[in-house]
Amino acid sequence: MELRDIEIFLTLAEELHFGRTAERLHISTPRVSQTIAKQERRIGAPLFERTSRKVTLTPLGEQLRDDLQAGYRRILDGVESAASAARGGPETLTLGVLGPMWQDLAPITALFRTRCPQVRLRMREVRIDDPFALIRGGDVDLALVALPVLEPDLRVGPPAFTEPIVLVVRHGHELAGRTSVSLAEIAEYEILPSGLPLPDYWEKSFSPLPPRESEAPPPTREEILFAVSTGDAVAFACGQGIKYYDRGEAVYLPIDEKPTLSWGLVHRAGQVSRWAEEFERIAGELGPIELELDLDQPTLQRLRSVS
Repeated sequence: MELRDIEIFLTLAEELHFGRTAERLHISTPRVSQTIAKQERRIGAPLFERTSRKVTLTPLGEQLRDDLQAGYRRILDGVESAASAARGGPETLTLGVLGPMWQDLAPITALFRTRCPQVRLRMREVRIDDPFALIRGGDVDLALVALPVLEPDLRVGPPAFTEPIVLVVRHGHELAGRTSVSLAEIAEYEILPSGLPLPDYWEKSFSPLPPRESEAPPPTREEILFAVSTGDAVAFACGQGIKYYDRGEAVYLPIDEKPTLSWGLVHRAGQVSRWAEEFERIAGELGPIELELDLDQPTLQRLRSVS
C-alpha cells in the first residue's frame, strides 16, 4: 500500500465522509472512492460500511486504522525531523495561528523569547476551513486553535487564553438597547449558527444555546450577518471576532452567564520538540490568559449600550 493510499484511508477513517476527505487532501471525491475500493480488493473484505446517510468503519477497518496509524506517524515524524534539520534544526519553532490572533499570544511569545533568545519564532496562518492541515502536515510545531479538539492524531497542551462570547443583534432590535441579556431571554429568539466552516463539535462550543435546525445547506458567515442585520434573528460571536473584524453593522451584547471560548496549543501525537514543550510550559505558566473586550474602544462601545 502506497503512502498516499494510507493517508487517504486514515483521513477517511477520521472524517467518515468522502467529500470532506477529498477537500482536506485536495483531491477529487472519485479518487477517494477508487483508492478505498482498491484497498478493499487487495485485502479481500470491506473496510467501510456505506449508506446514503453515513459512512462507518467495519471491524476490519478499525483494526487496519489502529495498525497503520502508529507507523504512518513515525514516517511523518522522520520526514519532519529531516525538514527541521534542513531549515535550522532545533533553533526554530513554527507556530500555526488563526488570522491576527498571534497578537493575543504576545505575553507567551515575549517570555519565550526572553528565556530562549537563540530560537527563531516563525508563524504560519491557519485556515479556519482546514484548521488542522498545517499541524498534520508537519508545517508547524504547534497550532493555536479553539477548544475542544477531538482529533485522535492530535494532542492538546495547556489552554492559552479564554475570550467572552457575546450576542449579536441588529441595530433597532428590541434587545439592542440592553446593557446585557440572559441565556433564558436569548432562547426566546431564533438563533442562527456561526456560518463558519467549523467541525461540528466547534459549532457547539461557539454557541451557548443550540441554533435552529434546518435541512437547507449551511449558510455562510456573511449570510448569517445579513440575516441578523435585516431581521429579528440573533447569533453569537466571540470576542476576537469583534476585536479584529467588527464592521459596525451589528450590536454586541454581553451575556449575563458570561460564556467563554477557550483556545489551546495543539501538537501532533508522538514526540514533541524541546522548543514546543518549552512554549507549552510557558503557556501553562501564564495562562489561561483572560482576554477582555475594551469597552472604551469606539468600535466596541455598542457592547455597553446603544441608544
